[in-house]
Amino acid sequence: MSETERLRFQEFAFERLASGRCRAKVVLSWADGRQFMGESDGVISQAGELRCCAEATVRALERVVQPKLGFELLGVKAVRAFDAVVVIVSLSARQESRASRLVGAYLAEADPPRGAALAVLNATNRILGNFFATR
Repeated sequence: MSETERLRFQEFAFERLASGRCRAKVVLSWADGRQFMGESDGVISQAGELRCCAEATVRALERVVQPKLGFELLGVKAVRAFDAVVVIVSLSARQESRASRLVGAYLAEADPPRGAALAVLNATNRILGNFFATR
């Protein structure tokens, strides 16, 4: 897979609503200009905001790879390690009849919600690289 064939993290938007809910939007883009958007909403809490952003990223990814590959967000958590905030995600990837577990992390000191989105991309990098290489 060449650099021009890489999926890019194009846009990220996260907002906390007055209703006590939050909304996230992630846009991934392909070198040819195609864009894949995922959206999600959740409750305003640390866990709810992280899950909302991770889920929006999973939905954008699935628009790229369905029906051959599917993802399920199993969990997302921010932890303090080495004097920094690290967001860790756990995903299940389904390809044909087999499933595998993926884990990704992102150092997200300034913006944990955005870090949750990027942790999903880190978790799926290798499997997406293999997926695109065989297309």
